[in-house]
Amino acid sequence: MHSALIGLAVAFLMDLLFGDPPNRFHPVVAMGNVIRYAQKKFNTGSKNQRFLSGLGTVVMGGMLFSLPWLVLVPWINTLPVWAAGLVVGCLLKPVFSFRNLIRAGKEIQQCLKAEDLAAARHLVGWHLVSRDTSQLSKNQVASAAIESLAENITDSFLAPLLFFSIAGLPAAWFYRFVNTADAMIAYHTPELEYFGKTAAILDDILNGLPARLAGIILVISAGFLRFNMKCAWHTMTTQNRRTSSPNAGWTMAAAAGALEVVLEKPGNYRLEGGTQLPDEESIGRGIRLVRLGLVWCLLICGGVLVVAQSIA
Repeated sequence: MHSALIGLAVAFLMDLLFGDPPNRFHPVVAMGNVIRYAQKKFNTGSKNQRFLSGLGTVVMGGMLFSLPWLVLVPWINTLPVWAAGLVVGCLLKPVFSFRNLIRAGKEIQQCLKAEDLAAARHLVGWHLVSRDTSQLSKNQVASAAIESLAENITDSFLAPLLFFSIAGLPAAWFYRFVNTADAMIAYHTPELEYFGKTAAILDDILNGLPARLAGIILVISAGFLRFNMKCAWHTMTTQNRRTSSPNAGWTMAAAAGALEVVLEKPGNYRLEGGTQLPDEESIGRGIRLVRLGLVWCLLICGGVLVVAQSIA
């Protein structure tokens, strides 16, 4: 068995057993600090200057967090296969998340079941979404939770592992930096419109294939779980363009159809897999859908890795 395949399995087991590392040790927090520093230091001047500064931030930051692993690859290849797999697994784990994503959904569901709306609003804003959650209704909180669970199957899991399967650790880490930059600076505000443009465009490009693949995976998962597979496919293929992101709509619309609910961000989009907003029971079904989808993602990435290694 190739060390990269062992590394994929080790990273997944580490995530299941331990989740994400503490923030003070998490590389994504370090990425955020780099991006925040660059924004404060270089996001000044004309529109062109801000754009070039944002471009430089993405390129240089991406290289900073990906090239070290490229340098380490020759050393890793000298290790016994099992040892190389352990090293690769430890280096791969920080770029994706499975356990914490599912746990966040469960915690929000429990708060809604206990009718603790304030806590549910806090948790969905803390763990899953960047929007203001202070005025969300119970059903809107459930909607936000399911939307984020569905969207993150791409950003937090499939995409980084797919890039790893195709091009190794440097590609996975470069993707994670771009995606982090997109989450932090790709906003249509006077301050960030041009500084974050490169991150937004590159993130859209990198997530293009993974998002569509993840949407199909959720449709298939709906069939296995005896949810509404037909509605999942129809909603995904007809409503994926309703979101401002060219990619997020694929998985969110598939989830809306599979669960037969409306997923809505007021003033932004409305995905109509049914006629009613979801409730806490819908979150539970959404967790089952996403959890099975994540398992399919892992198996697909393992298959891609085997094929890529056989071709190399």
